[in-house]
Amino acid sequence: MSETYNIKYNRDMHKSYIETSLVAPHLTDEYDFTGAKTVRVSAPLTVPMNDYTRTGANRYGTPTELKDAVQEMTLTQDKSFALTIDKGNSQDKNDTEAFAKKMLSLQLAERAIPEFDKYALDKLSHKGGTIVGSDTALSKTNIVDRITDGTVFLDDAEIAQNNRTLFVNAAAYKLLKLADEFTNVDKIANMTLTKGVVGKFDNMTVVKVPKGRWPENVNFIIVQRAAATAPTTIHDAKVHKDPPGISGNLLEGRNYYDCFVIASRAKGVYVDVDTSKAEICAMPTINDSGVISSTTSSAQFKYTTDGSDPRYSSSAIVGQPSSVGSKVLIKAYAFKEGLFDSPVAEKTTK
Repeated sequence: MSETYNIKYNRDMHKSYIETSLVAPHLTDEYDFTGAKTVRVSAPLTVPMNDYTRTGANRYGTPTELKDAVQEMTLTQDKSFALTIDKGNSQDKNDTEAFAKKMLSLQLAERAIPEFDKYALDKLSHKGGTIVGSDTALSKTNIVDRITDGTVFLDDAEIAQNNRTLFVNAAAYKLLKLADEFTNVDKIANMTLTKGVVGKFDNMTVVKVPKGRWPENVNFIIVQRAAATAPTTIHDAKVHKDPPGISGNLLEGRNYYDCFVIASRAKGVYVDVDTSKAEICAMPTINDSGVISSTTSSAQFKYTTDGSDPRYSSSAIVGQPSSVGSKVLIKAYAFKEGLFDSPVAEKTTK
């Protein structure tokens, strides 16, 4: 007769998962996905400042109705695994539940977490608020300047200077550690090695990422903690004892997650791309009538007319605006399979 034991994914295991990931500890956890597949985030859109006039009816300027930019974050990565352990296998244990927990931890460490990190870094690199490129390869003579360009951009964009993380691959780290500006953290190495923390640079925590988890053709990524989130939910693991067709145990588990750049804080994700090997879509142009075009062949467009960022807004539309009136603010970006997204262009129609 078969039996089934549910191995609950408890708080301690969730904490261990998050801390073992190279990415999750450095992103915000302020959004609660418990029991939800989609979370809607609204951010009020500000309006330009006017010159105050001392005569007339609208001395403060023409009133504009408050609008919200709505971002829908929907989990898409629903992963699972199944493992059988025959009774004749020497690994089979009498304490089925304890062994199942051990195997779940092993599965997380060797499979789930590396796959999660790879997916999250790929999403950050392709959906970052600022994606810059250079045909010049990173070197020990230019890496400091290139990274500093990123910190200057974040500073000028008034992105919080605390809780910034610099993600690098092993090749970039090798160049960076030759720089005088880089500070090693040997004193806390034993505590931080599992999280990939290898030092500090320009007041940013430096995390070294193995090649297998690193996004292709990306030199480095800077992320301010509040600018992105990587929610993860693992529902449970189940052990079936002697299910039909198996003399032994069947262990099943599930991992549900995703990664999102937060629209209102998108400038806090800065990505440096090697454009000698990859291409960034050219920023589109918008004419006075609202027609969008791009020098990137076969590129598609997403646009908004409510002032929100089309890269993240739930109101974004794919294609060309139609029947757009005058004085309409259009924001648009170009995208194409295999390329990095373009910057956002904007124009008010005449």
